[in-house]
Amino acid sequence: MSDTNPSEQFSGTKDVADSHKFDEAKLAAWMEANVEGYKGPLEVRQFKGGQSNPTYQLVTPGKKYVMRRKPPGKLLPSAHAVDREYRVIAALYPLGFPVAKPYGLCEDESVVGTMFYIMDMVEGRILWDATLPDYQPTERRAIFDAKVSTFAALHNVDWKAAGLEGFGKEGDYIARQIHRWTKQYQMSETSKIPEMDKLIEWLPKNIPPGERTTIVHGDYRIDNMILHPTEPKVIAVLDWELSTLGDPLADFTYHLMSWQMPSSDPVRPSLADVTDKEAKGIPTQDQYVARYCELTGRSGLPELDYYFAYNAFRLAGILQGIVGRVRDGTASNAAAAQNEARVAPLAQFAYACAQRAGMEG
Repeated sequence: MSDTNPSEQFSGTKDVADSHKFDEAKLAAWMEANVEGYKGPLEVRQFKGGQSNPTYQLVTPGKKYVMRRKPPGKLLPSAHAVDREYRVIAALYPLGFPVAKPYGLCEDESVVGTMFYIMDMVEGRILWDATLPDYQPTERRAIFDAKVSTFAALHNVDWKAAGLEGFGKEGDYIARQIHRWTKQYQMSETSKIPEMDKLIEWLPKNIPPGERTTIVHGDYRIDNMILHPTEPKVIAVLDWELSTLGDPLADFTYHLMSWQMPSSDPVRPSLADVTDKEAKGIPTQDQYVARYCELTGRSGLPELDYYFAYNAFRLAGILQGIVGRVRDGTASNAAAAQNEARVAPLAQFAYACAQRAGMEG
């Protein structure tokens, strides 16, 4: 595996890939008519990185913008829903939650070939290594606090007042997710993993009561946010493509998995790999959970082990789905063996968490 620094691999821009080119004059005309304060001429660059929705930097003499669009070609009906991304950003921005300022959504495919939206280009720091090796302990502590405070603020948003009714189904989020990933896992199964079978049986029968519904991000982590250039402050949360209405504890505990699981990626260490967190200014899991609870009005999270079991089960289902698509010839096999090798350890981790949460056997 390459040990390329991901900040070099994924940050910055490049010339627009041939497969993602479009009529730039049409876009400039649309922006002239629809983006407040727009003044050309327009230069279009493409961001590096593996975004599932092609992302472009739009440069004008006075300002930079970002455009995200659906990729060209045949897509699954629910995939690449840039209109959903736009909807959640447009709902959160007026509330003062840190997202890029949205300028407009274009559903007319004749402009650039697919639906797209335009937002502000937020300048700041994107960090890739969650252990923050380039910072002092006091700076680390402040960045972790900014991360958890911003996450709690998202889960505290009154989504109905924000106009997000219908953005997802209300209630039974965990039950629906377990059903979805069980189905995907069983359709993609390539070898018997006893722990997965036991989890499929146990998880739906033991969902903790009292599930709340909030906006969930779906992939909240250090490299999906922009920090202020010099201050320990989140100025924009990015990558809303998995956002929906759901259980905030599923969202928070997915983020917390970094404290639980060693990294499988040498260029992105896990917090589980860090010894002596206190001295390094990295909160322990208990401290981080306590801060989240304080900010969201909870007395504690006794259900943590159940949620860790659920998240590891979900990840195993996602990876097995990729393995199955390779088997069926609908996905490339570059990382298939690597993905397949990760499924059983995830199932075993999930099983151990489920046992701590009360599963017998």
